[in-house]
Amino acid sequence: MSVNVVQRTERLFALVEYLRARRTGVTAEALAERFEVTIRTIYRDLDALRRAALPLAAERGRGGGYALDKSYCLPPVNFTAREAALLMALGQQAIALRWVPFTNTLTKALDKVRAALGTSAQRELLQRLDELKFVDVPALPVDEKVRAAVERAWFERQPLCITYVNAKAVETKRRIRVLGVIMNRHETRLEAHDLDSQEHRHFRLDRIVAARML
Repeated sequence: MSVNVVQRTERLFALVEYLRARRTGVTAEALAERFEVTIRTIYRDLDALRRAALPLAAERGRGGGYALDKSYCLPPVNFTAREAALLMALGQQAIALRWVPFTNTLTKALDKVRAALGTSAQRELLQRLDELKFVDVPALPVDEKVRAAVERAWFERQPLCITYVNAKAVETKRRIRVLGVIMNRHETRLEAHDLDSQEHRHFRLDRIVAARML
C-alpha cells in the first residue's frame, strides 16, 4: 500500500471522528484548513464517506455545514459474558433463519460483541449455540444489493427506486419511501409510500429485483 493511500485512509478515519465529536456542522473550507488539504480533496473525501454508507448530511443556516448523524455511533455499553452470549446466539439465529433482512449490519454488530468476550466466554458461547434449537420456516431469500439499498434508504429516510415483479410476473419501476418493515415466518414486506401514485402500499422484499437510492 502506497504512502498516499495510507495517508488518505488515516485522514478519512480522522475526518469521521472529527465530525462525530462535533455538535454542529462544519464547512468544507474549515475541514480543508484543519486537515491541511484542498477543498477539492475534502469534497472527494466526503463523497468517499457517503459511498461507504455513512449518514453524512449538509446542513444549512447558522451552525450548518457537513455533519454526521448522531445515531451513527453509540456510546460504549458494558455487557456481562452471559448477556453478550445470549445476544450472539439470538443474532446468529436471526441471520440463519432470515428473520431480519439487514444481515450484513447485524453480522458486523455481532462481530463487535464477540470481540468483547474473553476466551472462556467465547468457549461457553459456542457450547450454548450448540444447545439452542430453533425450528421455523425461513423467509424467502433477497438479493444482497437490494437488502443494502433498502436498509440505507430506511435508516437515512431517503427515497428509493425499485424494480418490482408482481404476482403476475409483470416488472415495473417504482419510486418509494420506506415507512416500515413487516416480517413474518414466510416473507418480509416493505410498508411504503409510493411517490408516483401517492398511495400507501406494501411490497414483498423478495420480489424486488433491483433497488437504488434516488
